[in-house]
Amino acid sequence: MSLKRTPLFAAHQRLGGKLIEFGGWEMPVQYSSIVDEHLAVRRAAGIFDISHMGEICVNGPSAEAFLNHTLTNDIRKLATGQGQYTLMCNERGGVVDDLYAYRLGDDEYLLIINASRIDADWDWLQEQYESGAVGGEIRIKNASDEFGAVAIQGPRVVEFINNVVPGGSIGGTFVSKATELKKNELGAFVFDAATIYVARTGYTGEDGFEIIAPAENIEAVWTRALAVGHQGCLQPAGLGARDTLRTEVCYPLYGHELDENTTPIEAGVGFFVSLDKGDFVGRNVLAEQKANGTKKKLVAFKMTERSAPPRPHYPIWANGSAVGEVVSGTQSPSLNLGIGMGYVPPEFAKAGTKIEIEIRGKRAAAEVVAKPIYRKA
Repeated sequence: MSLKRTPLFAAHQRLGGKLIEFGGWEMPVQYSSIVDEHLAVRRAAGIFDISHMGEICVNGPSAEAFLNHTLTNDIRKLATGQGQYTLMCNERGGVVDDLYAYRLGDDEYLLIINASRIDADWDWLQEQYESGAVGGEIRIKNASDEFGAVAIQGPRVVEFINNVVPGGSIGGTFVSKATELKKNELGAFVFDAATIYVARTGYTGEDGFEIIAPAENIEAVWTRALAVGHQGCLQPAGLGARDTLRTEVCYPLYGHELDENTTPIEAGVGFFVSLDKGDFVGRNVLAEQKANGTKKKLVAFKMTERSAPPRPHYPIWANGSAVGEVVSGTQSPSLNLGIGMGYVPPEFAKAGTKIEIEIRGKRAAAEVVAKPIYRKA
């Protein structure tokens, strides 16, 4: 199978990016080194190509009702220009995908979905639409091929983002400059005569912005960002640093912490499940788990002795028995020790619980810790 490429593929080649397969895409895992790029984001600024992620547009008079039936969070809470983290579940409460939903207008929404789930999400939304559970006028469009996107993350991004996207917004949240956007707000701006979206969300634990632009404009955005970002020590960053950054702050990744057989309650993201908004797909299972508990829980852990880094699928041991499995594991560049997340029975989920991670056939000591693993000093 041939791998898909983003509109920035040639730019990654010119920068010497090391390219790997990720969810059917050929993407840069690193440019200099994962540690160097990770620390750049923690201390200054990094720019990521996220053009592989999908965009689905939902609009029409019944769009709000349809999304509230299909997603776990309460879409009614969003004013125009606001976004929220939310999940799409099946009838068993398992996660079809986790995503960001933005309200662009009264009856207009933009969903940012995972690259590996574009087809699955599209099929699921079509199935929900055709079920007729929500009547009225709803238009759903898979616009993933029409857009590219970059994420510019780090504490120094505010120093130069207004030079990447000059001027005020023309839609969404109205601001006179990009730095006036607050967390989870989105504005429409003009860039080289094209309309682009700038959001302030982030997947690294740092302040930052996402820029979603027509596919033909995204390389100009990337190039301008690298040119004006020198003052903030901006450097390109790949999937490797994106993974270590999100693991440090315990943000889930689909296919690791989340899948169709794992619920938001088990994954520790029940805060984004609005049980009080009325019925939605998977609600009955999620309500039962919220009331009575689950058989497994996602925990974060730190290694407490020197070892090779923990990796996905490594067994988790406690009291002499294998009790669970690592779903994300890495060497933390910020903390300089092995960290990870995994699923265990609830009795082993309390912070301070001593566990062991089986690494290459040998068990190494670790401890369950509160999330996030990394906290800014």
